[in-house]
Amino acid sequence: MSEKSERRFYLKHFKAISRAIATYEDLNTLINHLVEGTTRTFKAKGCSIMLLDERDNELIHIASYGISDEYLQKGPVMWVDNTQSAFMTGKPVFVKDMQNDPRIQYPEAAEKEGIVSMISIPIKSRKAIVGGLRIYFDEPRIIVDEDIDSITVLTALLGLVIENNGLKNFLEQVRMALDSLPSRLRGGV
Repeated sequence: MSEKSERRFYLKHFKAISRAIATYEDLNTLINHLVEGTTRTFKAKGCSIMLLDERDNELIHIASYGISDEYLQKGPVMWVDNTQSAFMTGKPVFVKDMQNDPRIQYPEAAEKEGIVSMISIPIKSRKAIVGGLRIYFDEPRIIVDEDIDSITVLTALLGLVIENNGLKNFLEQVRMALDSLPSRLRGGV
């Protein structure tokens, strides 16, 4: 089977996803639509988004499309040589052959799932890496640089939305805690 290298992500896709990121009220709905839309746009096997839990230093799957729960829960999300992972370098990493790449920790699980290649793109908020988006392919694939650049920009926007959502949740918790204090302790707050 020959490798396919054609542009998949055009301005109309970029604009539609950018608008969605900027306007969706519900982060979960946004992320679910993003993984499904990415899978369909790239005619991929599937897509997943993971966020970094800084307290436990783990990556948590929060959304996926086209990938089985069995594969997503195969074990900790790590690379054998994690100095080359998108989460460590902050740059997209493409794995052409999931079964024969030494960086892949679970090649047998990828083969069982039918995953041949994958691209992993970090989700950043400013300079901090807050998660990652992975696109899985069931055939050899080469992703054109323009598509990688477009997705990288969109994941940066998504990172800002995720950070903003976290700050909103934090402020709401502080507000609820302040509201629960007796008025004599609030002192004008």
